[in-house]
Amino acid sequence: MSKDKAVNHPPHYLQGGLECLDVIESMLTAEEFKGYCKGNAVKYIWREDHKGANIQDLKKSVFYLNRIISKLENM
Repeated sequence: MSKDKAVNHPPHYLQGGLECLDVIESMLTAEEFKGYCKGNAVKYIWREDHKGANIQDLKKSVFYLNRIISKLENM
């Protein structure tokens, strides 16, 4: 599996053609989903040092921040 796919669209988060993050977003208000993404970004930044400079965790934090930015740009 490519490293980008492991960060942006890991197959273990896909079931029945639905991606978990899209389902979560559909269940939340825009503001709640923004908070969810911010919390996940912080989580991945927080734990990166404890996993031996895990670049994948930093990329995941960027993924969540980019998701927020994309939503704000499309408003």
